[in-house]
Parts: sequence; C-alpha cells; structure tokens
Amino acid sequence: MSIETIGAVLGLALLDTLSPTVIGITLYLLLARPRRVGALLAVYLGSVAVAYFALGALLMLGLGAVVPHVDETAWAWGQAVLGAGLIVGSYFIPGEKPERASVRARSFTLRSMLLLGLGTWLFEFATAVPYFGAIGIMTSAGLSAVQWSPLLGAYVTIMILPGILLYAAWAALGERLRARFERWRDKVSSGSRTMVSWIVWIAGCLILLEAVDTLFTEVTVVTPWS
Repeated sequence: MSIETIGAVLGLALLDTLSPTVIGITLYLLLARPRRVGALLAVYLGSVAVAYFALGALLMLGLGAVVPHVDETAWAWGQAVLGAGLIVGSYFIPGEKPERASVRARSFTLRSMLLLGLGTWLFEFATAVPYFGAIGIMTSAGLSAVQWSPLLGAYVTIMILPGILLYAAWAALGERLRARFERWRDKVSSGSRTMVSWIVWIAGCLILLEAVDTLFTEVTVVTPWS
C-alpha cells in the first residue's frame, strides 16, 4: 500500500470532518445539556461511524470482485471523469441546503440517538462525496481486506473526530464555551452553500489527481503526502 493511497484517503477523511450535520448535531446536543450527554453523543457518533464502515466494507467487497475484470486504464479514466465532474458540479450546488436528519429531537434517548446517527448516514449525500471518493481510490489501488480495513477504520474515526473534540472541549470548559458554541451552531445550521461547494470541489481535485497519476506516469503529480 503506497503512501500516495494512504495520503489521498486520509486527506479525503479530513475533508469529511467539515460535515455540517455531525458538527451541528453535536453542538445542539451539548447546548441542550440532556442527562448522560456523553453516552448519548457516543451512541450518535458511534452509529455514524459503524454505518459508514459497514457500507464501505460492502462496497469494497463488491467492487473488489468487479475491478479485477476492468482494465486499469479504463477505471482510471472513469475516476478522472468523476473528479472533473465533481469540480464542475461544485459550481452548481443550489443555495438552499437539502433536508438533513432532524436535530430537533424532543426526547434524548439512546434509541433516538441511534436513529439520528442512521439518519445522518442516510441523508448526508452532499458531504458523502469524499467518502465515496476514498472508496474508489482504495478499490483502484487493489488493496486486500487486511490493508483497507484499518484504512477505512481510520477514515470513519477521523470523520467523527470533530464531535469528539467538541465534547472534550465542553467537558473541560463547560458553560464558558456556550456563547461560542451557539455562534458555531447558528453558522452550521444556516447551511452554507460555500462550505458544501468547497468540499465537493476539493474532493474532485483529489480524485482527479489520483487518476492523472495513474494515466500519465511521465507526469509528476505533487501532493502534500507524496
């Protein structure tokens, strides 16, 4: 497994930390101050991570059975078209944010947090672009299950890291962060078109660069991890 593949996948994972839903729900939950907030947040973030890991494993196993029968050059061209399409498409993302999993839960229970986590998994299509790009990169690299499993695990862990860090900051400083967290929550809940557009654009660039590196070996592609 090359450092380029690891760097591209983890770079996309860092991009996925900008998910407005995970950050927004974490902030809402912390500011609401329900009982057992740590356990509730753990169930929510854990369900998001497990759902994405399970989906990734299914995709890797399914694509892994198909890709060996597809010409490497054809696969790379498909990856290049996808990356270019994302770059172009990022300029046409509508200003109104799509419906997301509701954070206006009337009751905070472990079951509701589990359902909310699954709702995030089902409805976060806009910011799932980096995730599917990472799956495609790992598949095209021909990684074995022993190689892609920990890399996928690292990806989903990084993806929920903002929620963990926000909880750690709240546990340490508590009410002193309320005003700042409320400002952040308001910014996230406003559904910035710019944030989603940049996520899609950067993901497209990373996917396209990986394809160029495969298609044009005589071209040196410089990335932060190469």
